[in-house]
Amino acid sequence: MKRILTILLLVLSLTTCTRFSDPYEASLVRVTVHAVYPSGHADAVREGAHVLFEDIATGSAWKAETDGRGAATVLLPKGVFRVSMSDRQGRDIFNGSMSRVIVADEPVTVQLPLEYSLAGTLVVKELYVGGCSKAPQEGTWQSDQYVLLHNNDSETVYLDSLCFGSLHPYNSNGVNHWLQADGSLPDFAPVVSVVWNFPGDGTTYPLAPGEDALIALRGAIDHTAEYPLSVNLNRPDCFVCYNPTYFPNPIYHPAPGDRIRQDHILEVAVKTGQSNANVVSISSPAFVIFRVRGGSIQEFLAQPDIIQPTPGAASDIVVKVPWEWIIDAVEVFNGSSSGNAKRLPPSVDAGYVTQSETFKGRSLMRAVDEEASAAAGFVILRDTNNSSMDFYESETASLHTGAGE
Repeated sequence: MKRILTILLLVLSLTTCTRFSDPYEASLVRVTVHAVYPSGHADAVREGAHVLFEDIATGSAWKAETDGRGAATVLLPKGVFRVSMSDRQGRDIFNGSMSRVIVADEPVTVQLPLEYSLAGTLVVKELYVGGCSKAPQEGTWQSDQYVLLHNNDSETVYLDSLCFGSLHPYNSNGVNHWLQADGSLPDFAPVVSVVWNFPGDGTTYPLAPGEDALIALRGAIDHTAEYPLSVNLNRPDCFVCYNPTYFPNPIYHPAPGDRIRQDHILEVAVKTGQSNANVVSISSPAFVIFRVRGGSIQEFLAQPDIIQPTPGAASDIVVKVPWEWIIDAVEVFNGSSSGNAKRLPPSVDAGYVTQSETFKGRSLMRAVDEEASAAAGFVILRDTNNSSMDFYESETASLHTGAGE
């Protein structure tokens, strides 16, 4: 009996003192990212900035936070990773991203340059573009696209003269003919096909703090009348992308419903494409809102070389909008593709939100900043200029429930 007890004590001692190695952990590689803050902002280095690592092949993601020196370290499997960082300090935002960080056998150290930007007062709250099923009928439906804008500021903002559109290439896995020889993005936003704008005299369309503005990108009708899984866009608060001269396709652009106000029909600032309907990717658009500085949209468009064909795709004519005019944007990646590539720079959107499937009624929504909302007394949405941090994919569109009717 004494011998058995001695053996048990020896086994227990070995068990408590020995750490059996994890064969998976042994195959991981140490990756360290050092944030490089822009000139003039060296004092912004801090602990707690968010860094995201995503395996391009699998979509698996790892998150880390920086230490007091602005460095973040993780253990990653071998592969090729996208790395992005977002650091918001008040209204100051610092973002950076790298599209291809190769992790092999040796530890990796990355110097990640950050770009500076300011948090926007007007942000994209929701982007619903993927369509839905026609159930109980056969087929799918995509004429019900809409976007919600939100006033994230404590002061009233005015939508008058606000412009919006999508970037080339239309899809995140499309060929980007505007990329520079060194792989960098162009020094302008290539808005393709059409630029829409709000009319008004400067104070016609106020948006109070915490309020939303709904824009029907295609049909401003009650789509649920025929397709129950869709949304009702026949609402008096709805603005409408409708111009039958430029976009005569009645499937995508039926005449607006009887509750749509005539002064809510938006203007076509310029149409550059040949499509008979407003072209917004159903799988992966890069959507931007902007304002022209120092003049009107028409004065801007009248300048030479502002409107140009795309090299290698001459029919895709774009408007060259300065990046600094972008108020807010959201980059969407196609969840069915491994060939996604960024179209927006870190100063505009350092990340992306993935739309996993189309025609499922899903929507892309910006998360609420609960702490800021409680302090402000109205809804404030998360805004780090990084869609990987700010957005998520919802199973249903917010308007599908009939909210706001």
